[in-house]
Amino acid sequence: MLLFRSEEHIDQWCAARNLPRGAIVSLDQGWRLARVWYRDRLEPDWRRKTIDEAEALFAELGLTGPFWRLRP
Repeated sequence: MLLFRSEEHIDQWCAARNLPRGAIVSLDQGWRLARVWYRDRLEPDWRRKTIDEAEALFAELGLTGPFWRLRP
């Protein structure tokens, strides 16, 4: 995760590195994603989320669009 000052800063950073713009989330969205993504990570029975579970979680948090689709 990278933090930026503005949309213009994002565009400049991407242009300087010849990279496409990825998903942009607010700090609040990033924090909510981290909280639910890692909440059970230290549990003994932890397992990796399936693609369906991950995509459902993204949708629940309002993270939609091509970036958040895990299937080609």
